[in-house]
Amino acid sequence: MKFIDLQDVEYIALGAALLGTGGGGDPHLGKLMAIQAIKQNGPVQLIDPDEVPDDASIVPTAMMGAPTVLIEKLANGEEILRAFNGIKKYAGKDIYATLPIEAGGVNSMIPISVAARTGIPLLDCDGMGRAFPELQMTSFHLWDVSATPMIIADEKGNTVIMESINNFWTETLARNICVTMGGSVMLSIYQMPGKVLKEACIRNTLSLSAKIGESILTARKKGKNPIKNLLEVTGGFELFKGKVIDVLRRTEGGFVRGEAQIEGIEDYRGKNLKVQFQNENLIAIRDEKIIASVPDLICIVNLDSAIPVTTEAIRYGHRVLVLSIPCDPKWRTPKGIETVGPRYFGYDVDYIPVEKLISEGGNHQ
Repeated sequence: MKFIDLQDVEYIALGAALLGTGGGGDPHLGKLMAIQAIKQNGPVQLIDPDEVPDDASIVPTAMMGAPTVLIEKLANGEEILRAFNGIKKYAGKDIYATLPIEAGGVNSMIPISVAARTGIPLLDCDGMGRAFPELQMTSFHLWDVSATPMIIADEKGNTVIMESINNFWTETLARNICVTMGGSVMLSIYQMPGKVLKEACIRNTLSLSAKIGESILTARKKGKNPIKNLLEVTGGFELFKGKVIDVLRRTEGGFVRGEAQIEGIEDYRGKNLKVQFQNENLIAIRDEKIIASVPDLICIVNLDSAIPVTTEAIRYGHRVLVLSIPCDPKWRTPKGIETVGPRYFGYDVDYIPVEKLISEGGNHQ
């Protein structure tokens, strides 16, 4: 039996911020929420999906909205409990366990807080294996799990119960509600039985996050190169090293959208990289050739510390390393690519796995 304590929270927050591919919220804010909950209520039990009874009710808990908004519109901590208790009341059934809907600095921490405050276990899995910007972009959706009934709660005390005809409508309606509520809200969503969870989830997200975070912090403590450790632990590929020379960013329709332009240094001197994002990093273009795209993970880290750099935090002058990690195999299926591939986000290119792009030197736009 595994329990998540305060040290684990440090590791998970850091590793999940990397898997969040630039999105998933500010890891510092998320970490504070989880630390407070564990200090007040004790460690959280972490369980494997196979430990869940087939007929048990499982509910992910999460934050929705533009990460930049959460920095100024802080959660008060009660809205996520209202969302969680609301789904339990609406369904008329106790919730056996919760889990993250995605990896990310905030969205990997919120379920830890919920588990600590309610006394239920936390599952070592999620619905993405990374972060995506829209609610239907989950492995649960690939298994035809309905996102609703869903409970949306804000810091003012407002609560919305939603039923929708499909998961795309859930995203459209919830995004508009989120904007009306100030740009960020808390959710309980994708309630499902344990039997479905075992098939549909992406496993070991939290344990992998902890392993990544520990590898970075341990290397730094020993004076070793954390970048080398990071690439080994994740199986990732180095795409670029450089200095950020421009960032275009705007909050639009409940998302943070934009582009970071990076000028090459060291082995990449004379080259340029563009990373385009919608909450999360979507596509990396080096010298007019695509070298990585969704659903593979595109991650930006500080060149010296390997600390992940989020899309709301990236700034002019940052010296960064850009890496890509192959996505979970579920996303490389035809339905997975249709749901989260580059064409869904408006890019007129087919998805090519990052390992193939690397070996071929990139794909022309």
